[in-house]
Amino acid sequence: MVVDTLVPTDYQLHLFHEGTYYESHQLFGAHVVSNGGEVITRFCVWAPNAEIIRLVGDFNDWNGEGYTLHRVNNEGVWFIQLDGNMEGALYKYEIETKKGDVVLKADPYSFFSEVRPNTASIVYSLDGYQWNDSKWMQKKEMKPIYTEPAVIYEVHLGSWKQKESGSLFTYRELADELIPYVVEHGFTHIELLPLIEHPLDASWGYQGTGYYSVTSRYGNPHDFMYFVDQCHQQGVGVILDWVPGHFCKDAHGLYQFDGSYLYEYETEGDRENRVWGTANFDLSKNEVQSFLISNAVFWMEKYHIDGFRVDAVANIIYWPNRDGKTENPFGTRFLQNLNKVVSQYDSSFLMMAEDSTDWPQVTAPVHYGGLGFHYKWNMGWMNDVLTYMETAPERRSDVHGKMTFSLLYAFTENFILPFSHDEVVHGKKSLLDKMPGDYWQKFAQFRLLLGYMIAHPGKKLLFMGSEFGQFSEWKDKEQLDWHLLDYEMHKKANDYVKELIKVYKRSKALFELDHLQDGFEWIDCHNADQSIFSFIRKGSKVDDFLVIVCNFTPAFYPNYRIGIPKAGSYREILNSDSDSFGGSNSTNKRVLKTEEKEFHGKPFSLEMSIQPFGISILRPVKHRKERKGNGKEKVRRNVISRREREQA
Repeated sequence: MVVDTLVPTDYQLHLFHEGTYYESHQLFGAHVVSNGGEVITRFCVWAPNAEIIRLVGDFNDWNGEGYTLHRVNNEGVWFIQLDGNMEGALYKYEIETKKGDVVLKADPYSFFSEVRPNTASIVYSLDGYQWNDSKWMQKKEMKPIYTEPAVIYEVHLGSWKQKESGSLFTYRELADELIPYVVEHGFTHIELLPLIEHPLDASWGYQGTGYYSVTSRYGNPHDFMYFVDQCHQQGVGVILDWVPGHFCKDAHGLYQFDGSYLYEYETEGDRENRVWGTANFDLSKNEVQSFLISNAVFWMEKYHIDGFRVDAVANIIYWPNRDGKTENPFGTRFLQNLNKVVSQYDSSFLMMAEDSTDWPQVTAPVHYGGLGFHYKWNMGWMNDVLTYMETAPERRSDVHGKMTFSLLYAFTENFILPFSHDEVVHGKKSLLDKMPGDYWQKFAQFRLLLGYMIAHPGKKLLFMGSEFGQFSEWKDKEQLDWHLLDYEMHKKANDYVKELIKVYKRSKALFELDHLQDGFEWIDCHNADQSIFSFIRKGSKVDDFLVIVCNFTPAFYPNYRIGIPKAGSYREILNSDSDSFGGSNSTNKRVLKTEEKEFHGKPFSLEMSIQPFGISILRPVKHRKERKGNGKEKVRRNVISRREREQA
């Protein structure tokens, strides 16, 4: 890399301390650079409360004598440059604090780290990888996700699959194993649990030390670039779980970095995250904002990541140790600034909030007073639906409203419907095992649950293992129970998920108007006695719609009448009770024809069989003349599209 100057410029320092240096990774950390034929390695770190900082590593036998960094400014930026290319060298900063203590710290901006349990940073150049994903990058610019199908496969790389020895697959090996599997099932995106460097496997990456260092557990940075590149070449987007709210307190990490509470809040009540035993980032500091927003830009630029699932947004917008309702203005301003900057760098980059609160306008643009996210995880829908499903079928009429409540607010935000890792761990059981009843009933209700998710407005997310009915809850130290695919019901459950995603992706009515009230209409949401729900999903064309019927009890109804909006013939395109999916095969095999008999407030109706714990999707049969020239509906909406964001 050729640079104009080797030392920090006044302009770079000004932006960093102002909180607006969004490429601060180009200055801080370790960089091998050349200038006029001279090759040097430079190191830069922010530590305003340090008395002395020395560079130590395997190149000087961890003795910092003669390797003292120079303090560049009063605000605490330190710098040193050494002759030669030091790529591959292990290093840390030996920091002498104002109290006289000496601490060894990994570089907050290091691009690579030792494999745990070792903790040193490694000088590493991210240059040199030849990307081959230009078609993908162009495609995602041309097709915003709002009107496209999205089924996200959430993955923890260390426990998706392991080698016979129990060792972990590398990024490159996972490219060969994981990506074809995802493509075969039809998932549109992979969402990876945090890949920032972290010392403890059991934290799953949520308690990190190296925000710029992709974890070395699975290989080096170029290996991860290869993984992302291969995903893109196979038409799969890559989303990272990202944790800008808190970090772990291990001695080599960010905690008390220069002997003071530098990256974290100084006040104990705001600093300590007692739920996770971590420290909360001090989002009131400009330098912390430069650090975190630069990190977002870094993953976009260096690794071609397509989006972030931003973890624990509630911990950012509210002060964590107060009453749980007091806004943290530093946190909300940080999120707004983050989303504005990310959109400026790449308008197609997805920002998704894992937010369990009722904070308004999470997905509204910042200039309209919102937080600026593109999507919000619908935690309320997830909790209500799982509560309903875990209720005994004969008592579901008592909690009928759990299944209808989400449609009262479904179009106030852009939502993702998540069945994530958090719901299948720590004694919560797997999705399949949450279902009440005997073996057959569990699988039938499992299919019904996933079918209802696919049919409900909102993009979809499914945690690994759920696609074949993992029976045990997630065990983060072991691989998924792949042997279950040798059992008929699990194999058929897996076939069902594949078919379900196919139906979803080829049915515009199931995704095109996800965020608009015009895309959904109840047929009957009041049948609590039988626990049967029926509704219509609509596409942008007038005659593009599907009829969905869900039966949440074991009762069978051979002649169930349902209201239909338009006369004609209807074909069942999916029935979860098919024997190919493990059901009893009492499906609607013949074309269903309407009668001019008003029912459910609709001008027409038809009779169909309703299967126990079954979901049925009907599509109107279109004749050739009907397939031409369908006009578009005029639609209204409560949320703002990406195009409107960019034009404002």
